[in-house]
Amino acid sequence: MPANTKEKTLNYKGHPLRRKDDIIYYGSMTDKYIIMLQIAESKAFEDLNLATRVSVQLQYTDPELKSRDRVVKKSEKTSFFEAIDVAAVWLDRALASA
Repeated sequence: MPANTKEKTLNYKGHPLRRKDDIIYYGSMTDKYIIMLQIAESKAFEDLNLATRVSVQLQYTDPELKSRDRVVKKSEKTSFFEAIDVAAVWLDRALASA
């Protein structure tokens, strides 16, 4: 692959999504806030795994803070779709007030 091609990222409502195993980061690390979505439980449905319990956390991106001090707001939802909708609202409001 040529060195000048940029990696394509998945976006939702104008913010990037990055996944590492069962953790999805929503937002940009260059902003003041980011959302961490952690899939705590999932169940099999046909050939897919559907999230049945998702933790949502609005966090500061400041690397100087301890991980527990970064959390601004948190919630738990019963599906990924509920979680990402809450995450989009929280992130937009937090970034607008920053």
